[in-house]
Amino acid sequence: MAMIHEITAQVGKHRSRKRIGRGPGSGTGKTAGRGHKGSGSRAGFGGSIHPLYEGGQTPYFRRIPKRGFTNALFRKVYNVVNVKVLEARFEAGDEVNVETLAAKGLISHSHAKNPLKILGEGELTKKLTVTAAKFSASAKQKIEAAGGEAKNV
Repeated sequence: MAMIHEITAQVGKHRSRKRIGRGPGSGTGKTAGRGHKGSGSRAGFGGSIHPLYEGGQTPYFRRIPKRGFTNALFRKVYNVVNVKVLEARFEAGDEVNVETLAAKGLISHSHAKNPLKILGEGELTKKLTVTAAKFSASAKQKIEAAGGEAKNV
């Protein structure tokens, strides 16, 4: 019995495009699979319905009032890590940056492109070299008090 991965190797990855409306020999000539007459047989708006059309009922996006403001298009998203996490997961003398945090599973590899911000919750006793885009004032003070270094990117 043939397995699915063997079949695709023989047949090929993609099915070729069906060329419709190319004469009677093609099997899809004359009406080109659209039947006879009616809006479905014609090009343009007659043949398809707009995805937001609700049958004449006032559309959802017009029923809901628009108010306020959103910064979703231009906001900056940070990877946020507290100093208590650095205390728990790093050894004294370690280098802390986005790559090392992603390697230890503290931030997602897909979010490693986002800048890093260190916050000051918890205590820090280890000397660490921390490289980040931003530090809270308390986090910077705790890193430097432990003998470490807080570098901005």
